[in-house]
Amino acid sequence: MNKMLCPPGTPTLDPAFQRFEDLIEGFRRDCELRKFSTAKVYAQTARRFCAWLELRGSSAGAVTKNNLKDYLRYLQEDRKIKFESYRHDFVVINSFYSYLEEEELIQANPIPAFVKRYVTKYKNESDSEQRQLISVEQAADLVAATMEIEHQAIILLFLKTGMRRGEMATLDIADMDLEKGRLTLKKTAKRSNRLLFFDDETTAVLRKWLDARSRRKGHEGPGLFLSNQGERMSKNQLQRVVTKHATVAGLHDPESEKLADKFGPHCCRHWFTTHLRRAGMPREFIQELRGDVRKEAIDIYDHIDREELRRSYIAHIPQLGI
Repeated sequence: MNKMLCPPGTPTLDPAFQRFEDLIEGFRRDCELRKFSTAKVYAQTARRFCAWLELRGSSAGAVTKNNLKDYLRYLQEDRKIKFESYRHDFVVINSFYSYLEEEELIQANPIPAFVKRYVTKYKNESDSEQRQLISVEQAADLVAATMEIEHQAIILLFLKTGMRRGEMATLDIADMDLEKGRLTLKKTAKRSNRLLFFDDETTAVLRKWLDARSRRKGHEGPGLFLSNQGERMSKNQLQRVVTKHATVAGLHDPESEKLADKFGPHCCRHWFTTHLRRAGMPREFIQELRGDVRKEAIDIYDHIDREELRRSYIAHIPQLGI
């Protein structure tokens, strides 16, 4: 017997939301409220999935594991779309069900467990052992599908600054300048430049987090990110935040021993470096933002103007549409 993922007798679809078009409209409005530039596309993808369910006598509130398996086969075999495309569809479906769960229209989101098992790309044994590099689109999906505002701020800040997890763990609210879009890291032996920049979409998410933080346990403390106990998040807790959401997005396989199957904070640093380079940022500017220690004696005299560096950063950092 195929067990329903959203069982009857528990909170399920409210009568006011029985028509899937009403669900989609609510989801679209929620995406717009969260400032997703992809709200319309997300709504279209969710609508396609709900319509597919309805044609087969099911609904969003009564979806089963077999429904999800059949939809995956439909995308793979009937529509013949590639992995990245159907993975994106399931990122959107996950976001849709997270919305339903947040609105208490269903008891629990059934998608993360399904994605972890069935929407994962396994590498061939011949694949080179190198750190995973995700696309700009994958990064946008990862951030957009992260519902907790604190976790979204953490992942976005890792991607947009390339900082190390130890550096983020020591960040204080006082280190941030939201008006100027910049932050100052604590001094460490590993880093030369301590001044980093972030763009408007990162600023918007950070403002939302600081507003939510003011109502969190431990908000009186200086640390930017807080654990559930109200203490400053440790670097290991920051690592778990990233891998948790990357697992749901099909980017991180906790069971694999391959580096290419993992996605953590250092992959965000890899993403930051690679996509700035691909966008055409000068190599020395990238090195400055990464905080790489200058190795050549002549580098000591190669001063980089901070305003020029900021303008170059804004011009080259990828936009995720958040």
